[in-house]
Amino acid sequence: MITPLLDPSVITATSGLIAIIVIAAALLRGWQGWLDLKRQELDRNVHHPAAADGSSIGTARIELADLKERIRKLEAIASGVEL
Repeated sequence: MITPLLDPSVITATSGLIAIIVIAAALLRGWQGWLDLKRQELDRNVHHPAAADGSSIGTARIELADLKERIRKLEAIASGVEL
């Protein structure tokens, strides 16, 4: 007679539950590491000297102007106008 704790279905269910717990713990650890990395990146950007003097705002404006110029050129190409 097999005892209820040594029944193959109980062993399989217990093994599956333990595997799920191990995988969930590993994923949680990875998630926490990723959040720490992003937190460090944000802290590094906030304390970056270029961000303090506002040059990042100027850079963003230049990039926006560049994108507008590209859009204007693409619209001209689409309409068949030669620049």
